[in-house]
Amino acid sequence: MAIAFGGALGAVSRYWLSTSMEKINGTGFPLGTFTVNILGSFLIGVFFIIFAEKLHLVDQWRPIIIIGFLGAMTTFSTFSLDALLLFQQGNYNTALLYVLSSVAMCLFAAFCGMQLTRVLL
Repeated sequence: MAIAFGGALGAVSRYWLSTSMEKINGTGFPLGTFTVNILGSFLIGVFFIIFAEKLHLVDQWRPIIIIGFLGAMTTFSTFSLDALLLFQQGNYNTALLYVLSSVAMCLFAAFCGMQLTRVLL
């Protein structure tokens, strides 16, 4: 039940953030998916350190926050579809930029979330 609750909140958050970013950016670059995946990666780094190293609450909070909320908020399937659509539309440079920057920024965001949390807590 905790995973379902967290997942519902994460999915709604993803939809809201994605549509908000698309209104700002338009449709050329999938900024909504890009943003939610980077934010989710940062937050997973933060919560992993809080639960695993600081408060030792992995078993209690991991299902609702990490698996449910952040798992539903971030979206690899939409990232994949966005990249393929850009490629199929002939936007090869944008597709390549999207794929490379998404992977690099998500890894960097998770790393930053972990390091920042270690320093602050």
